[in-house]
Amino acid sequence: MLIDQMNQNSITHLTFDCYGTLIDWETGILRAIRPVLSVHGIRTTDDELLELYAPIEARIEAGDYQPYRQVLREAMQAVGEHFKLQLEEKELDRLPNSLASWPAFPDTAPALARLSEELSLNILSNIDEDLFEGSRPRLEAAGARIDRLISAQLCRSYKPSHRNFNVALALLDIPKDRILHIAQSLYHDIKPARELGLQTVWINRRHNKPGAGATPRTDPSIRPDIELPDMKSLADLLCSAR
Repeated sequence: MLIDQMNQNSITHLTFDCYGTLIDWETGILRAIRPVLSVHGIRTTDDELLELYAPIEARIEAGDYQPYRQVLREAMQAVGEHFKLQLEEKELDRLPNSLASWPAFPDTAPALARLSEELSLNILSNIDEDLFEGSRPRLEAAGARIDRLISAQLCRSYKPSHRNFNVALALLDIPKDRILHIAQSLYHDIKPARELGLQTVWINRRHNKPGAGATPRTDPSIRPDIELPDMKSLADLLCSAR
Protein backbone atom coordinates (compact mmCIF):
# COMPACT_ATOMS: atom_id res chain seq x y z
CA MET A 1 0.00 0.00 0.00
CA LEU A 2 1.17 3.50 -0.84
CA ILE A 3 0.36 4.68 2.65
CA ASP A 4 2.84 2.18 4.10
CA GLN A 5 5.63 3.18 1.73
CA MET A 6 5.79 6.90 2.38
CA ASN A 7 5.14 9.59 4.93
CA GLN A 8 1.63 10.55 3.88
CA ASN A 9 2.01 13.93 5.51
CA SER A 10 4.66 14.86 2.94
CA ILE A 11 1.95 15.03 0.24
CA THR A 12 0.69 18.57 -0.20
CA HIS A 13 -0.51 18.59 -3.82
CA LEU A 14 -2.78 16.27 -5.73
CA THR A 15 -2.84 16.26 -9.53
CA PHE A 16 -5.88 14.72 -11.17
CA ASP A 17 -6.79 13.53 -14.58
CA CYS A 18 -10.30 14.89 -15.11
CA TYR A 19 -12.18 13.12 -17.92
CA GLY A 20 -12.55 9.48 -17.03
CA THR A 21 -11.44 9.98 -13.43
CA LEU A 22 -13.65 12.78 -12.10
CA ILE A 23 -16.03 13.28 -15.02
CA ASP A 24 -17.79 10.23 -16.49
CA TRP A 25 -16.52 10.69 -20.02
CA GLU A 26 -17.66 7.26 -21.19
CA THR A 27 -21.27 8.15 -20.43
CA GLY A 28 -20.75 11.53 -22.09
CA ILE A 29 -19.21 10.00 -25.21
CA LEU A 30 -21.98 7.42 -25.56
CA ARG A 31 -24.76 9.97 -25.07
CA ALA A 32 -23.25 12.14 -27.80
CA ILE A 33 -22.36 9.52 -30.41
CA ARG A 34 -25.09 6.92 -30.09
CA PRO A 35 -28.02 9.12 -31.24
CA VAL A 36 -26.08 10.13 -34.36
CA LEU A 37 -25.37 6.51 -35.23
CA SER A 38 -28.96 5.51 -34.46
CA VAL A 39 -30.32 8.05 -36.95
CA HIS A 40 -28.24 6.28 -39.60
CA GLY A 41 -29.42 2.83 -38.53
CA ILE A 42 -26.15 1.80 -36.84
CA ARG A 43 -26.45 -0.45 -33.78
CA THR A 44 -23.49 -1.32 -31.53
CA THR A 45 -23.03 -2.26 -27.90
CA ASP A 46 -21.59 0.31 -25.52
CA ASP A 47 -18.35 -1.68 -25.17
CA GLU A 48 -17.95 -1.99 -28.94
CA LEU A 49 -18.43 1.74 -29.43
CA LEU A 50 -16.07 2.74 -26.63
CA GLU A 51 -13.34 0.38 -27.77
CA LEU A 52 -13.71 1.72 -31.30
CA TYR A 53 -13.38 5.28 -29.98
CA ALA A 54 -10.33 4.77 -27.75
CA PRO A 55 -7.61 4.31 -30.41
CA ILE A 56 -9.20 6.92 -32.67
CA GLU A 57 -8.87 9.72 -30.13
CA ALA A 58 -5.38 8.58 -29.07
CA ARG A 59 -4.19 8.59 -32.69
CA ILE A 60 -5.48 12.12 -33.29
CA GLU A 61 -3.91 13.42 -30.08
CA ALA A 62 -0.56 11.86 -31.03
CA GLY A 63 -0.36 14.06 -34.15
CA ASP A 64 0.34 17.77 -34.39
CA TYR A 65 -1.31 19.70 -31.58
CA GLN A 66 -4.79 21.02 -32.24
CA PRO A 67 -7.48 22.13 -29.78
CA TYR A 68 -9.44 19.37 -28.06
CA ARG A 69 -12.65 20.67 -29.62
CA GLN A 70 -11.15 19.82 -33.01
CA VAL A 71 -9.87 16.47 -31.71
CA LEU A 72 -13.45 15.58 -30.78
CA ARG A 73 -14.77 16.68 -34.17
CA GLU A 74 -12.18 14.54 -35.96
CA ALA A 75 -12.90 11.60 -33.65
CA MET A 76 -16.61 11.90 -34.48
CA GLN A 77 -15.77 12.01 -38.17
CA ALA A 78 -13.57 8.92 -37.87
CA VAL A 79 -16.30 7.01 -36.05
CA GLY A 80 -18.66 7.90 -38.89
CA GLU A 81 -16.13 6.81 -41.51
CA HIS A 82 -15.73 3.47 -39.72
CA PHE A 83 -19.42 2.87 -40.42
CA LYS A 84 -19.13 4.37 -43.93
CA LEU A 85 -21.11 7.46 -42.98
CA GLN A 86 -20.59 11.03 -44.20
CA LEU A 87 -21.65 13.07 -41.18
CA GLU A 88 -23.01 16.61 -41.43
CA GLU A 89 -21.39 19.56 -39.66
CA LYS A 90 -23.97 19.57 -36.88
CA GLU A 91 -23.32 15.86 -36.31
CA LEU A 92 -19.56 16.44 -36.13
CA ASP A 93 -20.13 19.20 -33.57
CA ARG A 94 -22.35 17.05 -31.38
CA LEU A 95 -19.46 15.47 -29.44
CA PRO A 96 -17.53 18.66 -28.53
CA ASN A 97 -20.75 20.55 -27.86
CA SER A 98 -21.85 17.85 -25.43
CA LEU A 99 -18.81 18.04 -23.17
CA ALA A 100 -20.20 20.65 -20.79
CA SER A 101 -23.05 18.25 -19.97
CA TRP A 102 -20.86 15.21 -19.26
CA PRO A 103 -21.74 14.15 -15.71
CA ALA A 104 -19.39 13.92 -12.78
CA PHE A 105 -19.22 10.56 -11.04
CA PRO A 106 -21.44 10.71 -7.93
CA ASP A 107 -18.44 10.37 -5.60
CA THR A 108 -16.38 13.13 -7.25
CA ALA A 109 -17.62 16.37 -5.71
CA PRO A 110 -17.91 15.08 -2.10
CA ALA A 111 -14.45 13.51 -2.26
CA LEU A 112 -12.85 16.63 -3.73
CA ALA A 113 -14.49 18.75 -1.04
CA ARG A 114 -12.96 16.57 1.68
CA LEU A 115 -9.54 16.51 0.05
CA SER A 116 -9.46 20.27 -0.57
CA GLU A 117 -9.67 20.93 3.17
CA GLU A 118 -6.09 19.71 3.54
CA LEU A 119 -4.51 19.45 0.10
CA SER A 120 -4.03 21.50 -3.06
CA LEU A 121 -6.17 20.19 -5.93
CA ASN A 122 -4.78 20.54 -9.45
CA ILE A 123 -6.20 19.30 -12.75
CA LEU A 124 -3.84 17.91 -15.42
CA SER A 125 -6.15 17.28 -18.34
CA ASN A 126 -6.30 16.75 -22.09
CA ILE A 127 -8.73 19.63 -22.48
CA ASP A 128 -9.25 23.16 -23.80
CA GLU A 129 -9.56 25.72 -21.05
CA ASP A 130 -12.97 26.98 -22.14
CA LEU A 131 -14.34 23.43 -22.33
CA PHE A 132 -13.07 22.71 -18.81
CA GLU A 133 -15.04 25.65 -17.46
CA GLY A 134 -18.20 23.77 -18.42
CA SER A 135 -17.13 20.95 -16.09
CA ARG A 136 -15.73 23.02 -13.21
CA PRO A 137 -19.10 23.56 -11.45
CA ARG A 138 -19.60 19.79 -11.20
CA LEU A 139 -16.18 19.37 -9.56
CA GLU A 140 -16.70 22.21 -7.10
CA ALA A 141 -20.38 21.47 -6.38
CA ALA A 142 -19.75 20.35 -2.79
CA GLY A 143 -17.38 23.18 -1.94
CA ALA A 144 -14.04 22.00 -3.32
CA ARG A 145 -11.55 24.52 -4.67
CA ILE A 146 -9.60 23.68 -7.83
CA ASP A 147 -6.31 25.52 -7.43
CA ARG A 148 -4.83 25.11 -10.89
CA LEU A 149 -5.66 23.78 -14.35
CA ILE A 150 -2.80 22.47 -16.47
CA SER A 151 -4.50 21.95 -19.81
CA ALA A 152 -3.43 20.42 -23.11
CA GLN A 153 -4.07 23.89 -24.53
CA LEU A 154 -1.40 25.32 -22.22
CA CYS A 155 1.06 22.49 -22.89
CA ARG A 156 0.36 22.32 -26.64
CA SER A 157 0.43 18.55 -26.33
CA TYR A 158 -1.65 15.67 -25.00
CA LYS A 159 -0.96 13.05 -22.40
CA PRO A 160 0.72 10.55 -22.42
CA SER A 161 3.36 13.06 -23.56
CA HIS A 162 5.87 13.71 -20.79
CA ARG A 163 5.63 17.39 -21.68
CA ASN A 164 2.29 17.76 -19.92
CA PHE A 165 3.68 16.33 -16.69
CA ASN A 166 6.86 18.39 -16.94
CA VAL A 167 4.83 21.56 -17.39
CA ALA A 168 2.82 20.63 -14.29
CA LEU A 169 5.99 20.01 -12.30
CA ALA A 170 7.45 23.34 -13.40
CA LEU A 171 4.30 25.25 -12.49
CA LEU A 172 3.87 23.56 -9.10
CA ASP A 173 7.59 24.04 -8.40
CA ILE A 174 7.74 21.64 -5.46
CA PRO A 175 9.59 18.34 -4.88
CA LYS A 176 8.05 15.32 -6.58
CA ASP A 177 7.55 13.51 -3.28
CA ARG A 178 4.98 16.13 -2.30
CA ILE A 179 2.83 15.34 -5.35
CA LEU A 180 0.40 12.47 -5.84
CA HIS A 181 -1.05 11.92 -9.32
CA ILE A 182 -4.51 10.36 -9.50
CA ALA A 183 -6.01 9.01 -12.71
CA GLN A 184 -8.20 6.37 -14.32
CA SER A 185 -6.09 5.83 -17.44
CA LEU A 186 -3.02 3.62 -17.26
CA TYR A 187 -2.22 4.70 -20.83
CA HIS A 188 -2.60 8.48 -20.55
CA ASP A 189 -1.48 8.98 -16.96
CA ILE A 190 -0.14 6.18 -14.82
CA LYS A 191 2.54 5.04 -17.28
CA PRO A 192 4.07 8.47 -18.01
CA ALA A 193 3.74 9.60 -14.39
CA ARG A 194 5.58 6.50 -13.19
CA GLU A 195 8.26 7.00 -15.84
CA LEU A 196 8.86 10.49 -14.42
CA GLY A 197 9.08 9.26 -10.84
CA LEU A 198 5.71 10.51 -9.59
CA GLN A 199 3.65 8.64 -7.02
CA THR A 200 0.38 7.46 -8.51
CA VAL A 201 -3.08 6.24 -7.59
CA TRP A 202 -5.12 4.38 -10.20
CA ILE A 203 -8.85 5.05 -9.81
CA ASN A 204 -10.03 1.93 -11.59
CA ARG A 205 -13.47 3.09 -12.67
CA ARG A 206 -13.94 -0.07 -14.74
CA HIS A 207 -13.05 -2.50 -11.94
CA ASN A 208 -16.43 -4.21 -12.30
CA LYS A 209 -16.63 -4.03 -16.11
CA PRO A 210 -14.93 -6.03 -18.86
CA GLY A 211 -12.52 -4.44 -21.30
CA ALA A 212 -10.74 -1.09 -21.30
CA GLY A 213 -13.64 1.09 -22.47
CA ALA A 214 -12.66 4.47 -23.97
CA THR A 215 -9.08 4.19 -22.72
CA PRO A 216 -6.45 2.58 -24.97
CA ARG A 217 -4.97 -0.63 -23.67
CA THR A 218 -1.39 -0.44 -22.41
CA ASP A 219 1.37 -2.67 -21.10
CA PRO A 220 -0.23 -4.77 -18.31
CA SER A 221 3.02 -4.57 -16.35
CA ILE A 222 2.42 -0.86 -15.73
CA ARG A 223 1.25 -0.63 -12.16
CA PRO A 224 0.37 2.32 -9.91
CA ASP A 225 1.52 2.67 -6.32
CA ILE A 226 -2.02 1.85 -5.31
CA GLU A 227 -5.30 0.90 -7.01
CA LEU A 228 -8.67 2.13 -5.73
CA PRO A 229 -12.19 1.72 -7.16
CA ASP A 230 -13.43 5.30 -6.71
CA MET A 231 -12.78 8.76 -5.34
CA LYS A 232 -14.49 8.10 -2.01
CA SER A 233 -11.90 5.44 -1.33
CA LEU A 234 -9.14 7.97 -2.08
CA ALA A 235 -10.61 10.55 0.29
CA ASP A 236 -11.04 7.91 2.99
CA LEU A 237 -7.42 6.84 2.58
CA LEU A 238 -5.78 10.26 2.52
CA CYS A 239 -8.00 12.09 4.97
CA SER A 240 -8.03 9.36 7.62
CA ALA A 241 -4.27 8.95 7.41
CA ARG A 242 -3.36 12.59 7.96
